[in-house]
Amino acid sequence: MDKSDISFEKYYEDVLRFLRGLSRDEYLAEELTQEAICRAMKSIHTFRGDSDLRVWLCSIAKNLYFTHCRKQKPLSYEETYESYGAEEKLFVQIIEDKETAFRVHRILHDLKEPYKEVFSLRIFGELSFREIGELFQKSEHWACVAYHRARGMIQEQLKEKGMAEKP
Repeated sequence: MDKSDISFEKYYEDVLRFLRGLSRDEYLAEELTQEAICRAMKSIHTFRGDSDLRVWLCSIAKNLYFTHCRKQKPLSYEETYESYGAEEKLFVQIIEDKETAFRVHRILHDLKEPYKEVFSLRIFGELSFREIGELFQKSEHWACVAYHRARGMIQEQLKEKGMAEKP
């Protein structure tokens, strides 16, 4: 690979989508994407070619994002809670109680794959559906469907055991 001929522009959207998934902040994602591309251009001589260039760029972007997070003041519980979607908020309410959380983990333990892992990666690993899809070499849509099915299975078992969702 001739490193002097690399056009980083064709990877911009991929890196931007990756950072949007991590940060859930459009402006921060744009800022960090530009910074990642600049850093990659400056250090292209260090790219060994063991992996896809897109993976290398996303790795730089991920490190920039984590560095940014470490420099920020910690979010309050309310700010963190507000970052979840409405559906996740209901589920988070259920698992706030340690006893209920243990029941959810017990149900999760008995779920079949890939539902168990997809659910864990989404809720506990806080990965985007796109990232989960990439891990399984499937589409973002597949990951979304698998997650919602897993969540539905868990909610159904909670209802069966008298642990229906709290409003």
